[in-house]
Amino acid sequence: MTHYLYKITVWISRLAILNLLWLGFSLLGLIVFGFFPATVAMFAVLRSWLRGEDDRPIFQTYWRAYKAEFLAANGYGILISILGFIVYLNLIFMSVNQSGSMLLLHIPLYTFLIFSALTLLYLFPTYVHYDLGFFQIIKQAFLIMMIQPIQTVMMIAGIAASAVVMYYIPGLSFFFGGSFIALLIMATCYHSFQTIEKKQQSRST
Repeated sequence: MTHYLYKITVWISRLAILNLLWLGFSLLGLIVFGFFPATVAMFAVLRSWLRGEDDRPIFQTYWRAYKAEFLAANGYGILISILGFIVYLNLIFMSVNQSGSMLLLHIPLYTFLIFSALTLLYLFPTYVHYDLGFFQIIKQAFLIMMIQPIQTVMMIAGIAASAVVMYYIPGLSFFFGGSFIALLIMATCYHSFQTIEKKQQSRST
């Protein structure tokens, strides 16, 4: 029992430190240029922990990933921001044009929004796990999202439950708002990655 309590305490302290690093390095890049590299670095650290590599210094591991992925992460940030802005403009346009033909455009737009949001959940874990090209990462994230619907539902449920708890206990957000939700996403995705890799290995043998 004492051993498990110790492990829980260690995880809590690590997640708190990781969240503070995420906030600090997001601000270091003035948020605009810091958020995406800081988020990638956070997922990189979480992946190393899930792989059992929890003896590495947190700051050095985080800083190394932040520097190495700064440009590529901001590349995804620019792409996501452009797509988000285009969707936002379309939503505004459709809100002021309520004709029958415009209403028909709601279905494909909302479908695109849903699948884009779900793909985004897998994007950062896929990026830190696979060594693929820029657009191949997006394609891989989309495909994994499509073939793992149960894991996706579990992920969304976990995020929603965490958001509710942090809404009623706002102080938790400062220490765990990013890192704990990222852990839920990374752990779910990592399980999906392992499942897919095991299936591929069994087919090749």
